[in-house]
Amino acid sequence: MKEAPTQTPLWWKSGVIYQLYPRSFQDANGDGVGDLRGIQQRLDYLQWLGVKAVWISPIYPSPMADFGYDISDYTDIHPLFGTLADFDALLADIHARGLKLILDLVPNHTSDKHPWFLESRSSKDNPKRNWYLWRDAKEDGSVPNNWLAAFGGPAWEWDEVTQQYYYHAFLKEQPDLNWRNPEVQEAMLKVMQFWLDRGVDGFRVDVMWHMIKDGQWRDNPPNPDYKPHMGTYDQLLPVYSTDQPEVHDLVRRMRALLDRYTERVMIGEIYLPIHKLVTYYGVDNTGAHLPFNFQLITLPWNAATIAAAINEYEGALPLEGWPNWVLSNHDQPRIASRIGSDQARVAAMLLLTLRGTPTLYYGDEIGMRDVPIPWNQIQDPQGLNMPDKNLSRDPARTPMQWDAMVHAGFSAVRPWLPLERHAGQRNVALQRNDPGSMLSLYRRLLQLRHAERAFTIGNYTPVYGDHQLISYIREEIGGKRFLIVLNLTHRTALFRAGERGLKGTVVLSTVVGADDRDLEALMPLEGDEGIVVKLDS
Repeated sequence: MKEAPTQTPLWWKSGVIYQLYPRSFQDANGDGVGDLRGIQQRLDYLQWLGVKAVWISPIYPSPMADFGYDISDYTDIHPLFGTLADFDALLADIHARGLKLILDLVPNHTSDKHPWFLESRSSKDNPKRNWYLWRDAKEDGSVPNNWLAAFGGPAWEWDEVTQQYYYHAFLKEQPDLNWRNPEVQEAMLKVMQFWLDRGVDGFRVDVMWHMIKDGQWRDNPPNPDYKPHMGTYDQLLPVYSTDQPEVHDLVRRMRALLDRYTERVMIGEIYLPIHKLVTYYGVDNTGAHLPFNFQLITLPWNAATIAAAINEYEGALPLEGWPNWVLSNHDQPRIASRIGSDQARVAAMLLLTLRGTPTLYYGDEIGMRDVPIPWNQIQDPQGLNMPDKNLSRDPARTPMQWDAMVHAGFSAVRPWLPLERHAGQRNVALQRNDPGSMLSLYRRLLQLRHAERAFTIGNYTPVYGDHQLISYIREEIGGKRFLIVLNLTHRTALFRAGERGLKGTVVLSTVVGADDRDLEALMPLEGDEGIVVKLDS
């Protein structure tokens, strides 16, 4: 998408989104679990860092079978996190600072303790029976089809009282809603309206591609690429249980509601290949504003692979479709654990200089790593249900490391998950005034994004890539041009700037003290180095 340089881009295009996991950001009431007042206490930090929007993972009432993704009331706050009054105070404070608030919306499934499901399972003739996905057993008593649950085992749970199975894509405590039912659609739109009227600036929609299932309930085919280390869910290709054509009608209805409000955003969680992902922008851009692009999470950290993926994505985007990028989230290992701390600096430069909206996962800006969780302290159901697969998500959800005090400044008591062993050496307080720290690098990159429109609305042009290097130019139409060169290996490399007629000055390097030097015709890069070069006109 090309915008005229005189336009002011929408906040969700020009700003950086910061995802925080509320249980792990800041504990204000001393129970070992983060809360809304804790988030409010740390808004000064987020403002200083330079992010624009705060995305908060679920904070609704929930039995916590899946830590908030099993919702029992969509229009209230879990007492663990506070009250609706606490939420309103947080929202007001966020807005007073010129920031935005994005809530997690979980429309695919509820808790089995939600009043809707309690009614649905009470009898076959209950008015809400068709709000969920109930099916008879096969003649031999077996499950209706072969669909699997993402957290292990079959996706069907037998209900003894009504003598039918119900479908759950995740835990049995998370029954899927029947989105083919217009009453379900209206109920969820009312939920969205409740929060939009309260002033939230948008939603991140959980598992958007799951919302509609095959109307014929056909078996999923085997996955020919399945390997033993993978989750059991991956044994089948979910071609009938996810990504059905009718889902786009639902997304369009949700988008139409948001469009009745001013500058609201809808982000879709969608783990699909690029050619399928981009369909969620919708016809004439009437779908999700930002279907989440997880390539930097799911692809091998290989220069040629990533360069090709960036170009494929740019080429596949529909007209007016706005790109987005993310390195880590609450479901995946942290970037520093996947590729190492040195390459994580290069990844930060990639994230914050590519075209589109970046989403930053809390703690990545200080280089937090996955924390090993003793078996008797694992809480994530994905890890508990498949203990031999090492698939627990707890290691990437540990408390934010604020300082070197006891419990890393997160809480006055022992936190709900263990802290990193090196929290005393890897924290905000220690890094804030260290010009060579990861935090200082992130802040400088964010400042550069804010200062130069080339990085917010400018074009993206690939320059060169090989087995080590990725390079591209970001250019404001009629304005400044910046060259980004990234070495995705630990080995030194040469970038042949002279052959391309490129001249300029390095304004930022991931290597401490390597700024303010001219771009050489044969530009040497250290291993694990990325540079931003302001090009001569």
